[in-house]
Amino acid sequence: MTTTSPTRVGGARVAVQRFGTFLSGMIMPNIAAFIAWGFITMLFIPAGFFGEKSPFGWHWYPVAEIIGGGGDAAVINWPGAMTALAEGDGGNFFAYVGLVGPMITYLLPLLIANTAGRMVYGERGGVVATIATMGVILGTNIPMFLGAMIMGPIAAWITKRMDRLWDGKIKPGFEMLINNFSAGILGMVLAIAGFFAFGPFFLGISAVLGTAVDWLVTYNLLPLVSIIVEPAKVLFLNNAINHGVFTPLGIEQAAETGKSILFLIEANPGPGVGLLLAFSFFGVGAAKASAPGAAIIQFFGGIHEIYFPYALSKPATILALIAGGMAGVTTNMVLGGGLGFPAAPGSIIAVTAAAIGPGVGNLLVVYLSVVIAATVTFLITAVILRASRRRDLLAETDTFDAAIAQTEANKGRSSAAMDALRAQGGATTTGTVATKQITSVVFACDAGMGSSAMGASVLRNKIKKAGIEGVTVTNAAIANLDGTADVIITQQQLTDRATAKSPDAVHVSVDNFMSSPRYDEVVEMIRESTPEQEKK
Repeated sequence: MTTTSPTRVGGARVAVQRFGTFLSGMIMPNIAAFIAWGFITMLFIPAGFFGEKSPFGWHWYPVAEIIGGGGDAAVINWPGAMTALAEGDGGNFFAYVGLVGPMITYLLPLLIANTAGRMVYGERGGVVATIATMGVILGTNIPMFLGAMIMGPIAAWITKRMDRLWDGKIKPGFEMLINNFSAGILGMVLAIAGFFAFGPFFLGISAVLGTAVDWLVTYNLLPLVSIIVEPAKVLFLNNAINHGVFTPLGIEQAAETGKSILFLIEANPGPGVGLLLAFSFFGVGAAKASAPGAAIIQFFGGIHEIYFPYALSKPATILALIAGGMAGVTTNMVLGGGLGFPAAPGSIIAVTAAAIGPGVGNLLVVYLSVVIAATVTFLITAVILRASRRRDLLAETDTFDAAIAQTEANKGRSSAAMDALRAQGGATTTGTVATKQITSVVFACDAGMGSSAMGASVLRNKIKKAGIEGVTVTNAAIANLDGTADVIITQQQLTDRATAKSPDAVHVSVDNFMSSPRYDEVVEMIRESTPEQEKK
């Protein structure tokens, strides 16, 4: 099968995106565990809903047993717990341990390590990565998220290299014995190394990063982080920044204070919804028509990727996003706002759930930060759009007509897709041609969730309405593409990476997963590839 257009795979942007995808891939599948820990923390720590310092005056009896350590949610009193166990007092053991401490110290890092190991070398890599990370955890006295994100992939990679040493050389009947013992021995060696060497090393790295964040907060410079964060989000590095950097550091802060401002630097929905509202009022053409629906999805659904094409269509608006992000961070920094756990996806609903735990006052501060961020972004974007409105109207008509004419020339004839495109005022890339029957369509994005799931749902409904059967439409992360898909749909900035993973598929680039006119073209392409006897 052919691709939509020749692309050059590689470059710094693609390399950074690929690395960012790997980082976020360790965190994203385990977000449910982070949310579970966050709810337990916000409900039962001393300042939580049922804690002894609850703003409502509540104090539920089992709170001390749930949080452990006699009411200290941030410290696990392991010496006291082990002494209690040795003396046969099992009840006191659980009072010392509780839920909050062990979950953040052991459960969450080990889940990350296992996920990272599976990404590198399947189940076998995940097991060895978990064993090795346990040594790193025990070699420190803080939640070792950074250690898990580094040690996990390294351990899995070493396991993969080890297995290659005797690949094809094991006599039949001894495979299970060799595989189990080799993985067990390697895991033991790596756990010991992690305990004595890697643990203190990762502890030093965590201390340096924590000091850097504290320095930014102390000197009121944290809003400057938005200068890096907002442009990086538009380049599809949002998951890497949020879950690869801010989530591990934020979890450590939340364990000590009950909340963290770091959870809101990237996840704040304010800048995105402000941008989309400005396009709704002052945009032109397809951008103006689709922006209101995109704003609803971004704000309530938490799919931030949906506003990236709007910013890329008018790069100057990235300055508005930076200003809005800085305004939101400043508000939280000055008034002490933060979230109790990561808001994933970054919708106002998830933000509310994560903000209400530390108190109603904190929730109001977080809401204020969202409103201020949205307002600042809206006003600056409105100025930018108004200043170039006449030029955009003229340029859009010429550009879209030329793009439609070129597409029809490449395809050899007109189509319903082109007619729909003219009606919407959109544009497409070059035509696509299928050389065999299409039975599998995959929407691929950075994390394989959110925007790609939304696009898959839209196309699935179009295929159903067209009366076409026998075609599966799914969504996946680009890193998980296995070459079996007939058609792969990505946003334009990610097509190079998808092409590298599945070069034999038909690759379709879109600007917007929500309402791309290319979907009609894909439906027609599927119809043309389907044998007559399989059509309704």
